[in-house]
Amino acid sequence: MHDGFVKVAAATPEVRAGDVAYNVEQICRRIDEASEAGAKIIVFPELCITGYSCGDLFLQQRFLEAAEEGLVAIIRFTAGLIRKSPEKEGELIPADPLVFVGLPMELDGKLYNVAAAIQSGRLLALIPKQNIPDYAEHREARYFTAGNASPVPVEIAGDVVPFGTHTLIDASPSVEGLVIGCEICEDAWVYDAPHIALTRVGATVLVNLSASPGGIGKRAFREDLIRHGSAKMICAYLYASAGPSESTAAQVFSGHRMICENGTMLAESEPFEKGITVSEIDIGRLRNARRRMNSFQALSAADDSYHREVISFRMEETKLTRRFAPYVFVPEDAAAREEACETALRMMALGLKKRMEHTGAKTAVIGISGGLDSTLALLAVCETFDLCGRERKDICAVTMPGPGTGQQTLANARKLCEALGVPLKEIDISDAVRMHLKDIGHDGETQDVTFENAQARERTQLLMDLANLHDGLVIGTGDLSELALGWCTYNGDQMSMYALNAGVPKTLIPHLLRQEAARTGDAALTEVIEAVIGTPVSPELTTAEGKELSQKTEDILGPYALHDFFLYYFLRCGFSPRKIYRIARRAFAGPEGYPEETIKKTLRTFFRRFFSQQFKRAALPEGPRIGSVFLSAGTGFVMPSDVSGKTLIEEAEEL
Repeated sequence: MHDGFVKVAAATPEVRAGDVAYNVEQICRRIDEASEAGAKIIVFPELCITGYSCGDLFLQQRFLEAAEEGLVAIIRFTAGLIRKSPEKEGELIPADPLVFVGLPMELDGKLYNVAAAIQSGRLLALIPKQNIPDYAEHREARYFTAGNASPVPVEIAGDVVPFGTHTLIDASPSVEGLVIGCEICEDAWVYDAPHIALTRVGATVLVNLSASPGGIGKRAFREDLIRHGSAKMICAYLYASAGPSESTAAQVFSGHRMICENGTMLAESEPFEKGITVSEIDIGRLRNARRRMNSFQALSAADDSYHREVISFRMEETKLTRRFAPYVFVPEDAAAREEACETALRMMALGLKKRMEHTGAKTAVIGISGGLDSTLALLAVCETFDLCGRERKDICAVTMPGPGTGQQTLANARKLCEALGVPLKEIDISDAVRMHLKDIGHDGETQDVTFENAQARERTQLLMDLANLHDGLVIGTGDLSELALGWCTYNGDQMSMYALNAGVPKTLIPHLLRQEAARTGDAALTEVIEAVIGTPVSPELTTAEGKELSQKTEDILGPYALHDFFLYYFLRCGFSPRKIYRIARRAFAGPEGYPEETIKKTLRTFFRRFFSQQFKRAALPEGPRIGSVFLSAGTGFVMPSDVSGKTLIEEAEEL
């Protein structure tokens, strides 16, 4: 349970409508199975102790007594629950899951559809359903009454527990921020759903005990309902529906089980199946998301109209089974990826269009290196000119080979502009750089940071002067990933008049380029783009005798795939270096991933450079925000340039 991860389960047991003893046996079997998997929270369907489809049997006294006896049997079962230790092979340890089961219950002459919360042989609370449906699929109003809000004391098997909808199970002594609220089936479908109030008073996890029939199109609707609810309330949502073992006299129940976290479906059952669905929710991530959203209107956690039942869990390591996508900025679904790329390029073009119209710029001046970033920027500039109805021959594209420029990238630059119909100006900066180095007393041979930066600043000077000459704007080509690491020359390629690529991460760029090539259907453009993608990323600022490419950025900094992963989970999710390392090992495991030592080394580089290079980001020109992470000091990341990152850097170094 370290790092805020909590393993949870949604369960659909085999049931026989009306056979309490059989149902209790099946429920206990599923509790044991989910507990053995390490689940700390287990949710079952509504009325599962009796079965949902019992009809007028709910009105029979003996049937209600049997239901209560079944509840007591489940409570006693959880008292002696044990499981195999996840840390010591062969050792058995006590299991203490929080279990939610459904049953009918009478109180003061009224019948209620109730969720019982149980842990370690103790009944914690009884939470009645608030919204009782009375339409074709569900005729519960024939039997049940809407639950009371303020909890009242009820005695069950000698224990006095709260009975009411305003009930929270607070496990924050074990996992800070872990507070569980409960609603039942229809409660989630109404406009004023109970989960709205429950989350506003502190619930980070919602459980829903349901009995939802199957039907064409209904599964997708339920998915949307639960995903959007969890996103809107920034919570985790556990949903368990009754399955097809219920009576099929009128309908077949779905057995639908879902585990969602802030709009993301972590795990989901196949249609019409019994069993358990298990995953891990991340309470730390939810808390961070709520901190970021100041529009999330929380009420006072001390609201005395809500009863808080405080519990604790036995602390143990949560074995992660949930998947972490390695390429966090690249949608895995092909259609979603295509839409993301189309949106990104369109936003870049529209942003530049507005800036050129506002400034009255006659052209866009852009340095073309033959690498990924300048290729993307040029494609966006071409899109801008197309939108404006202007000819591409008016674009001022410049390639500026210098002491470190390789023949491959120079060829890429030439072929790219030819394929796009953009004239390319070539200006060799070698003599200018040598003269400048001589002027400042540099020997011109030592390939130090002065030697490298002199080339970057010479290029920027030329671009700025060309912009003055042609009434144009200098287009920045540095991407989001480079800015995070400060992998740019201050007042060199760091500077422009519009930072067009500043919101685009490195790992997304190849997909943007390929999609644009595919859209045009131009074979020559496709060929050069594949050549650009196949060229190792390099600043090309040093030379080595007999070596075409002496600088490879990823050999120096580590893989950009890792840096983008670290950037997302650090800035967007607020994870610590230790937690990022933990999930990165899982995300990049296997032959296609990276060894643990590479992950550690790259993570240390990321945190050292992220804090030391903030001064470059603080002076970043304006540019369009494309995705959920942005580093501009205006609308993105705000941090003093001299702030100390010691705490985070030291944690990374200690891994």
